[in-house]
Amino acid sequence: MTAALAIMGQAASSAKVEAGTLDEILKRGELRVAVQTQGPPFSFMDKNGKRTGSAVELAKLMADKMGVKVVYLDFDWDGLLPALMSGKADILAADMTPTLARATKVAFTKPFMYVGAVAFAKGGGAFKSLEDCKKPGATIAVLLGSSGEKLAPTVFPQGKIKSFKGGGTLLLDAVAGGQADCGLNDNSAVAAQASAYDPGTIAIFPELLSKEPLAYAVRYDSLDLLTWANLFIDTATLDGSLQANLDYWVTSAKWKAEH
Repeated sequence: MTAALAIMGQAASSAKVEAGTLDEILKRGELRVAVQTQGPPFSFMDKNGKRTGSAVELAKLMADKMGVKVVYLDFDWDGLLPALMSGKADILAADMTPTLARATKVAFTKPFMYVGAVAFAKGGGAFKSLEDCKKPGATIAVLLGSSGEKLAPTVFPQGKIKSFKGGGTLLLDAVAGGQADCGLNDNSAVAAQASAYDPGTIAIFPELLSKEPLAYAVRYDSLDLLTWANLFIDTATLDGSLQANLDYWVTSAKWKAEH
């Protein structure tokens, strides 16, 4: 009898599950989301002063499904991972690629979409093609800490890679303003950002230089939240809400009329 009680006690003890990040979110009543300061169409402040974008609106939908409010925490690109790892944020929502290097620090969800890197230059300028950007000495603008920063030396081995700290619009400004000959960034981001300039200001070259997934990220001590977020992506895929989001924000410029 004593042995049986001991076994039952051990089973009860092993069945205890410590409260995780998801429990903490539900108790506090808010989902804290690290977002990029300016990175349309995924995260940006619109003309009405509202934080919005594809990744931002999906994070809001996550919070709605949890039954909590969403709180956005703004960071430049290179501050996103530190904000998540330090515990300031529960989840990271941006156009971030889940690389092996990043995955040594944080856990990524399954991809919610795929993008590819493209090169671009000032419209009507001397750099009229991808091959022009590959010329020796060409200055290539990339975002500090981005996958484009790592890709650039491979695509432009004879170029001068120039990293910019901040949002993706800085790259277009640099190219349009003559601080760089060409830029390199995700095709969806470049297309969305270029539409804010006068027609012909930015020339985007058609060659897709990579195929990369985009995913949300959580800490490795938040596996309960990771499991939930993956289920959310599956559910949003099946009910069409994910595709509706991408159709509005990423594959078209419909959002510009309202934001």
